[in-house]
Amino acid sequence: MILVTGATGNIGRELTRELDGKGAKSRLLVRDPARAAGLPDRSERVVGDLGEPSTLASAFAGVDKLFLLTQGIGTDYTAAAITAAEAAGVSHIVHLSSLHVTLEPLPAMARWHHEREEIIRASAIPATFLRPGGFMTNALDWLPTIREGNHVLDPVGPGRYAPIDPADIAAVAALVLTEAGHQNKEYVLTGDETFTITEQVRVISETVGRDIEVREVTTPEEAVRFRFPDGAPQALADALIEGLNVMRADTVGFRTDTVERLLGRRPRTFADWCARNADSFRRTETA
Repeated sequence: MILVTGATGNIGRELTRELDGKGAKSRLLVRDPARAAGLPDRSERVVGDLGEPSTLASAFAGVDKLFLLTQGIGTDYTAAAITAAEAAGVSHIVHLSSLHVTLEPLPAMARWHHEREEIIRASAIPATFLRPGGFMTNALDWLPTIREGNHVLDPVGPGRYAPIDPADIAAVAALVLTEAGHQNKEYVLTGDETFTITEQVRVISETVGRDIEVREVTTPEEAVRFRFPDGAPQALADALIEGLNVMRADTVGFRTDTVERLLGRRPRTFADWCARNADSFRRTETA
């Protein structure tokens, strides 16, 4: 039995479908079962919350493998999951970490991911660490400013990166969870095309058939709004600004061939992702 945390998010939904396609038995840890609508019926649903450790024993009962995704800041959720995993006798953890743990010096955002990895290593449960770069779905965070003024805020200027489709992360996770030979491995995952924000916006514009303006960010508040339209706790906001400065400095764009090596195909392109999600951007025309 594979327990999937974050099952209703961008990666979790895709992972659940991948596992179902492979015939693997999965259990979805959800706080609200209604949010699991549309996911495979064969996947068990169990109500629980990593933030409430008392809810986890029944969720982890009988689980062999764990896909662990924790968001935000801190390590409490990770620690709670590992305690439950140890008690349940889980034999393999696939943990969603971040490419940024490979940077020196570690930026604040990466330190949280690094600390989570260390908690998992200390458990002695064999683990695989997936370290993706920026997600293509982060472009959906631009919808509020597109709706308000048909523009996207750009805090990284000449900085380039290779965004990855969450569906590719999910495909790698499903492979690692269902195939032998991946324990105690670390996989850095990116797309194979590098972009500036301006270039990404150009692809979106071409997809939906209208020009979208790009505006350079001039204040820290605007930089936070680029990624968190509704705001963020100060520690997370500070970490984001630090991370964006790192991105601005990389004018080449780091990328790996890990997705292709593992899956035997090239990563999905940003143009493909835009085509699949075009309606989200087209709806802004009448919003």
